[in-house]
Amino acid sequence: MATLGIRHAVLWVSDPEASARFYSQALGLEIVNRYGTAVFMASPSSNTDHDLGLFDAAGEGAPARHVGLYHLAWEIVTLAELAEAKTRLGEMGALVGENNHGTSRSLYCHDPDGIEFEVMWEVPLELYEPDAPRNIPLDLEADMARWGADRLSRGATAA
Repeated sequence: MATLGIRHAVLWVSDPEASARFYSQALGLEIVNRYGTAVFMASPSSNTDHDLGLFDAAGEGAPARHVGLYHLAWEIVTLAELAEAKTRLGEMGALVGENNHGTSRSLYCHDPDGIEFEVMWEVPLELYEPDAPRNIPLDLEADMARWGADRLSRGATAA
């Protein structure tokens, strides 16, 4: 399994709104969503739900974090590959979490230095349901039964 490449970056920042203004002016990114104090941005030509996430390092009730990289997300091609990655990363002791974000299905992992990364499959636009539950437990078996194990991710279908 090879990834399609980096799909998005998420940063811990001191002020998500100020950072959003900066990335808007510097790179032409547009705000596409907000979730609590988090700001999600994308290039106007992007076909993903976000290219950059900006999270408040103050933590919104959680412990304060250092400003910097939270994680990079690597997109894979099919749901079957995501299931294979889950097994492999679990066996490696790298898997630390998983989530159904509604727009994507995600595995969260740590590399040998503890740097977090995400391996994700993004729901193709034609299958995306804006009102579907999000941030719920991942159920890859149900997703593969619903859409097929070989269903291509959004990034693969856009290529």
